[in-house]
This record gives sequence, structure tokens and C-alpha cells, in this order.
Amino acid sequence: MTGKRAVYPGSFDPITIGHLDVAKRAAALFEELTIGIYLGSDKPGALFTHDDRVTMARDAVAHLANVRVESFSGLTVDFARDQNASVIVRGLRAVSDFEYEFKLAHMNHHLAPEIEVVCLMTSSRNSFVSSSMIREVASLGGDITGLVPPNVEAILRERFDARVAERAVSS
Repeated sequence: MTGKRAVYPGSFDPITIGHLDVAKRAAALFEELTIGIYLGSDKPGALFTHDDRVTMARDAVAHLANVRVESFSGLTVDFARDQNASVIVRGLRAVSDFEYEFKLAHMNHHLAPEIEVVCLMTSSRNSFVSSSMIREVASLGGDITGLVPPNVEAILRERFDARVAERAVSS
């Protein structure tokens, strides 16, 4: 697969160690990897603005020479085409992800048969990590050390420390 460009799309709210694991491994397989931060209707429970997500992701992958972060809206296959990418990278954590990713891959193939979808399984040590779980644990004052990049951990702690302290006082 060397010499090809790939995109790794998602909402990344926030980017986690699991996402970085997939990005690092994809970066080793492709000449260039573009992480695409989706600028669409925010998912229910979204914590960060689009600009925040882009900034956090850029900081988290700054050490990876062939990885860049871009915004996109619309169809992922159109984003891949705009980036001259022939591959869409997706991460799989568990069997529960498979059905959704399977359907998505077939729809993307229908829309753009020239673009391949490659699914990379996250490392077993990251299989339980999800952005939504990180948001919940951080909001309740739990320890997220090692589950998100240091820049993201600092932002989450700053965002939630005041809320956790406020809840403790009112209890």
C-alpha cells in the first residue's frame, strides 16, 4: 500500500489513544494520511467545537511527519477524492463496530468504487476506549491518564475540574 494516500475520517470528540493507534499504524502503511475531522451536524452529546477538535488532533499528531489534519463536510468519499486518496481508513474496536462499518464500507463502495476501505483493528489495550466514554469519565472526575493524548487530557481536566468541584460542594 506504500505510495498511496489515505483518509481517516471521524468526529474525534475528542481524539483518543485508540484513534492515535490507528493513525500511527495507517501512517506506516501509506505515503500520506489525512485525518478528516467531520464538520457536520454535531452528534448528540458532542463536547467540543469543530475548531477545538481540529486543534486537538493537530497537536496530537504533530510528531507524525506524513499525517495532517483537515476539516470536511459532506460525503467521506468526496473528501477522499478531494485529498487524492484512494483509501479510507476506519478503526474497529469490537465486534459491535463491525456491522456498522460493514454497511458503511458497502455504501462507500457504491458511491465510489475506486476508493477502498481498510479497517484496522485497534490494539487490544485500547479496545475499550471511546470518545463518549472518555467524555463521561472525565465529566465525573475519573482518571483518563493514558487514554487520551496529553494535550487532550489537559483540556478535559480544565473543562471538567470546575464542574466536578462544584458538584462536590453541592453534595
